[in-house]
Amino acid sequence: MSRFEIKMPKLGESITEGTIISWSIQVGDIIQEDDVLFEVNTAKVSAEIPSPVAGKVVEILFKEGDTVAVGTVVAVVDMGGEEGGEEDASAAPTESAQPAKAAEKESSASVAPAQELPQAMGVKSEEERWYSPVVLQLAREARIQKEELDTLPGTGYQGRLSKKDIKQYIVQKQQGTATSAAATAAPKASAQPAATATVAKPQPAAQPQPVAAAQPASSASNDPSIEVKEMDRVRKMIADHMVMSKHTSPHVTTLVEVDMTKLVKWREKNKEAFLKREGVKLTYMPAITEATAKALAEYPQVNVSVEGYNILYKKHINVGIAVSQNDGNLIVPVVHDADRLNMSGLAIAIDSLAGKARINKLMPDDISGGTFTITNFGTFKSLFGTPIINQPQVAILGVGVIEKKPAVIETPEGDVIAIRHKMYLSLSYDHRVVDGSLGGKFLYFIKNYLENWNE
Repeated sequence: MSRFEIKMPKLGESITEGTIISWSIQVGDIIQEDDVLFEVNTAKVSAEIPSPVAGKVVEILFKEGDTVAVGTVVAVVDMGGEEGGEEDASAAPTESAQPAKAAEKESSASVAPAQELPQAMGVKSEEERWYSPVVLQLAREARIQKEELDTLPGTGYQGRLSKKDIKQYIVQKQQGTATSAAATAAPKASAQPAATATVAKPQPAAQPQPVAAAQPASSASNDPSIEVKEMDRVRKMIADHMVMSKHTSPHVTTLVEVDMTKLVKWREKNKEAFLKREGVKLTYMPAITEATAKALAEYPQVNVSVEGYNILYKKHINVGIAVSQNDGNLIVPVVHDADRLNMSGLAIAIDSLAGKARINKLMPDDISGGTFTITNFGTFKSLFGTPIINQPQVAILGVGVIEKKPAVIETPEGDVIAIRHKMYLSLSYDHRVVDGSLGGKFLYFIKNYLENWNE
């Protein structure tokens, strides 16, 4: 009997636990790969967790409402009978076909030994790509080598290759249309492990004690004029994360004023056509994100994290944008590979992520992998702020409100005073790895990019 342990996944950086909201399965149920097992809620996201394997549920170790640490086994699936339950509705010929399929599996295993494809549980480390037994069996039957399998893009949980993906690829390959798909997927597939490997994890030694536990007993609870309310779970997590960041990074903040007049005029001229063409409103955030992504590409020393005395340079520019939720808490969805998106792509991605964040529909991939964060104080009419770094990143950009101001303008005829649209940008950075010179150059690059916006 081959058993597979379902563990509590890590749904985002700095997340250490999740609360099981509901189970979609019971002991004894026959499940398929990618069937939803349970819904989990964390400080950052609620998500439905699919099964990476097919089989029979033999154990459920936690009940609804339990809070479980990341990596803890929450259920066990017996994969021994997965083929018998794989095609439930249309499986009339399956029972009679089992001996033939078993013989075929045995035969192919003897002809193509271990070098062709790994066994179902053959993953030796987290860096290796995991495949379900169903995917491996279909690949063997189609004579797909391991190297070819590794290049295929997956639509399953955390990019895993699902049964649907491999079946679709086999059909395309038989029709002679799969070569280009595999070729274009190869760079992305090969680059991803490198990005995953470079994501720094906060060291346990740097973690402070939880804020609530560190606070002394308050006498306010005895004062009838004061109402005492305990923080909700999300706010506790945010509080601990902010305190940890201040304990971890020596914060320095640099401030510049940006003349946004060209960008303001460009937006006024194009916003209606943009809305009709793209279906989303044209805000200033896509332009600011574009400028930031360009700056990160120009100064890769800011697109890093710190692990001990090592600096981890990130190969992807993933920009997180802080969003205020309806309950007053903050969440930071991530625009992945922001440097590869044009203005339309950035606008659509930001609008989609912000919309999902406000209705608590973000998926784990939407909040993971960030390498830099932008927070917009201007939404609340604030001039500027000194934001706290979102660990394990090393810098965060604060965006202030755009206001009309009198300014001195140099012209060939002499200096004149004119009404200009002005905005403050603030950059908080980790002084362990970002010095004032680098922080100033990085921020000036963004300022210069926005002030010289190409109309």
